[in-house]
Amino acid sequence: MDTTAEAPMPPKGVDHETMWTGLEKGLDHVMNRLDTGISWSEYMTIGDFVYNYCTTYRNPDLSRGGMEAADSVATDLYNRLIHYFGNHLAKLRAPSESLVDESLLQYYAREWTRYTASATLVHKLFSYLNRHWILRERLSKRKDVYPVYTDRQTKLSSAILKLIESERNGQTINQGLIQNGLKSFVSLGLNEGDTDRISFEVYNEYFQIPFLAATEKYYKAKADAFLGQHTVSDYLKRADQWLREEDDRIERYLDSSTRKILIPKCEHILIQEYSQKILEEFQHLLDYDKDKDLQSMCAILARIPACLISLHERFEAHVTRSGQQVILELVDKGGANIDSLEPKVYLDALSEVCLRNQNIVRRTFKDEIGFINAFEKACKAFMNRNAVTSASNTTFSEFLVNHIDALLRQNSRLVEGSLEIALSQVMVLFKYTEDKDAFQTSYAIKLSNRLIQDLSASEEAEASMISHLKDACGFTCTIKFQRMLTDISLSKDITHEFNESNKQTGNGTGGDTNFKIMVLGSNFWPLKAPSYGFVIPQEIVPIYERFLRFYQSKHTNRRLRWLWNYSKNELRTKYLNRNYVLVTSARQMAILIQYNTSDTFSIDELTASTGITKELLARILDVLVKTDILISDERDWYSLNLNFKSKKTRLDISLLSEAEFKPETVDILKVVDEDRKYVVQATILRIMKARRTSKHQALVAEVVSQLSQRCIPKVDVIKYAIEMLLEKKYMKRAEDVQIPSLSGSWMETQHNLFYFFLVQVLDV
Repeated sequence: MDTTAEAPMPPKGVDHETMWTGLEKGLDHVMNRLDTGISWSEYMTIGDFVYNYCTTYRNPDLSRGGMEAADSVATDLYNRLIHYFGNHLAKLRAPSESLVDESLLQYYAREWTRYTASATLVHKLFSYLNRHWILRERLSKRKDVYPVYTDRQTKLSSAILKLIESERNGQTINQGLIQNGLKSFVSLGLNEGDTDRISFEVYNEYFQIPFLAATEKYYKAKADAFLGQHTVSDYLKRADQWLREEDDRIERYLDSSTRKILIPKCEHILIQEYSQKILEEFQHLLDYDKDKDLQSMCAILARIPACLISLHERFEAHVTRSGQQVILELVDKGGANIDSLEPKVYLDALSEVCLRNQNIVRRTFKDEIGFINAFEKACKAFMNRNAVTSASNTTFSEFLVNHIDALLRQNSRLVEGSLEIALSQVMVLFKYTEDKDAFQTSYAIKLSNRLIQDLSASEEAEASMISHLKDACGFTCTIKFQRMLTDISLSKDITHEFNESNKQTGNGTGGDTNFKIMVLGSNFWPLKAPSYGFVIPQEIVPIYERFLRFYQSKHTNRRLRWLWNYSKNELRTKYLNRNYVLVTSARQMAILIQYNTSDTFSIDELTASTGITKELLARILDVLVKTDILISDERDWYSLNLNFKSKKTRLDISLLSEAEFKPETVDILKVVDEDRKYVVQATILRIMKARRTSKHQALVAEVVSQLSQRCIPKVDVIKYAIEMLLEKKYMKRAEDVQIPSLSGSWMETQHNLFYFFLVQVLDV
């Protein structure tokens, strides 16, 4: 506490000079000797000086003249304060002129601490001036008037920047000096709109702008020098270290507001400026399985979204190129006979590429969503469109179906555990087929063949595959497959119940005849009714009629359509020294059973007795002649070969017949295209019911997006569907569309105009 005698306060009403002299002495004590203390009475005396100075000329009636006089006094006091603090700061600045770098910062930190403590007290002493005159002046838009609190300081940036550069170069510095200096820059900021809030004007002008410029210059030189002597992989590690150091520097002494500018600036300098050189190294790292380096590259480039997108694109190109290369090797190995390429060989090659790159996504890129999308997009590209699919008549989905068919047949030779693994591997590839609707159509045909011909390895294996497809596509896509299995199971029950019913009624089936029936739902099975005439042989008419009566007694509202073209029969020979069992088609059976009454028939006689057209009958007879069951000594006459011999006692000639001619082959692409028309139309209507109005291009894009999980419809198909819906008046073209003038023929104009039409759904 200062023990010197306190100067008495001059009486109120003395002249300004006398009052300022006393006030100035009090300010000198606060600004220069505050560390010695200040008494309460002296503090109050200074406050009274301020009050008396401001109110000496205020008139009691607060007339306009009195207010102007008071404003004049306050203005005079404010100007004297400006002059005083200007001289005070000039005295503080003088000793610093000869100081540089750290010594300057030490001096500044010491004086700033003392100055801010004194200025805070001055702010309180002049509170009357702040509350009245200064507040009123600022409310009247005087932006050059500030509260009595601070003054602006300069000449520290270079010293602070040198210390920061020294730290960047690995030297130990006094962080407190930088921290104090930067805090003073922030404190000196004055918000002209709100004096109670901090403005970063001083901080930005005197530190942040030169700091960012120095940072760019420093790291540009460092990066160029480092890359000139080290590899890209080493640079990635060093760049990451530099970025972490800058982030730590913000935490330690820079203002937090600097982060949003400094970090992007460093990322631009260290990453984006060298992104092309970094990306060029990507393929090399992939080829040599440099996982850690790839992870570093991914982490660094992830800071720049555009660079990360470029990385995704390069990985997509790498996967596509890898897949195409493997397929080209298969084509070169197989030569010109691409159509004979085994589905397993083809799919194993695709699976190997898929698995290898999927491991890279999982192990190296930690399943980052951008790499997952790039990987899946690439797989769809090279699996659906490659040298094999373009040079052959087999699509990727057909390869999958054929491979699954081979796995699920009785002769697949896979045990249960191995079969499940193989099916799971197939489903990995199934994910990438673009025409899943074509797959479903082909799979339904193959499944029906296995079930009808009893060629499935097991019902459990079929159910397992359907379960996999259900998980991938949903219940609606597999309901037909599930119903096909159900029909087979129900058919076994029907057959058993019918045979038991015959036994109970005493009808039996007669002789050595065994009867097995499959009753299949017409809405679920991809089966076509026979396109030829057929006369049911008299030998099977009784059992045929009994089953009709049996079934209709249980299901009066159902109608049976007999699919003789899919039926199979077993005939036992009794005219030879050795008995044989012949597995035949229904048409073959109808022909051979005629020879129970005679050994020789003309083709005309067989035509009349079987109902088969002469042209088709001739082809079937040729097959029976090739198997030596029949002989043809004269043209159009066919006799039973009584000297037939074979090493096998069971001969399946039904498959041979199908191989010779395929009268009921299904054009899968035609079926799929027909189904797609209705699916596309339904999708368009669903979209339009939600949107009400849409531009043509937007509608086409949305249709493709919604159907992408099922198929990739062609734009022409979508246009055709729109025209059909317009023709059926489910939609109409908007009438208020401005159509630009187009050149060209009338036909070209009509086609182009359609792109400018709006489509609107009608209430129906």
